[in-house]
Amino acid sequence: MTVLQGKNAIVTGASQGIGAATALALAEAGANVAINYWGPDEPARDVAAQCEVFGVRTKLIPADVARQSEVERMVRATVDDFGGIDLAVSNAAYSDRELFHEADMAGFERTIQVTMWGAFYLVRAVSQEMIRSKTAGSLVVVGSPHAWVPVPGSMAYNMAKAAITHMAMTAATELVADRIRVNVIHPGWIDTPGERKFFSEEKIQTMGQQLPWGRLGTPAEIARGILFLCDPASDYITGTSLVINGGLGLPVRQMHRPD
Repeated sequence: MTVLQGKNAIVTGASQGIGAATALALAEAGANVAINYWGPDEPARDVAAQCEVFGVRTKLIPADVARQSEVERMVRATVDDFGGIDLAVSNAAYSDRELFHEADMAGFERTIQVTMWGAFYLVRAVSQEMIRSKTAGSLVVVGSPHAWVPVPGSMAYNMAKAAITHMAMTAATELVADRIRVNVIHPGWIDTPGERKFFSEEKIQTMGQQLPWGRLGTPAEIARGILFLCDPASDYITGTSLVINGGLGLPVRQMHRPD
């Protein structure tokens, strides 16, 4: 499948989890991919090597998305290297979990800076480039059920995810005339390395079995949804949210589940 042949993409937080799976999905579809990360180089290099198997170009860009200047540098570097930018996926996030009235404010603020401001900086910088180059591009913002579920101990993350959902819808409204599509994808509970920050392996497996679909989702399943939104064939889709959550929120206790 080469529906993105010749397209240039940037994915933030792409060294693991949903970001890594998204980079691979876009590369398999033919897109050159700029892989943003913040941390050790090796995981990002591994993702790049897997992408290059599909014959596309990659670019590794270490950058802290919480800093506007670094995001703008990242976008300029992508354009300089690839010759343009057609697709962008805002995936990078950070989360500390504490009751808000007891929270370490450094962690609380870092959660907002990375998860909310990082998404805004990317959407802003990429949109400016697309408008300048008259590119009818596509931007996807990775949201979360935290945008509408007030998960206790996660106030900063809840706030940030709610904010970027509305940010993306506003951006979609303002960019219609430029033919730049902006959409949000809301994953459910996904089996990513980040979950191990909060739960043990045993807890993840046990709680996963209690979900409506009986398991956690996979990063590849979310990446498939992101690829769908990036596909030029999805040209009529903008300003919407795609929820991929295995039925999270369904009243399963009231439903018949076959043995």
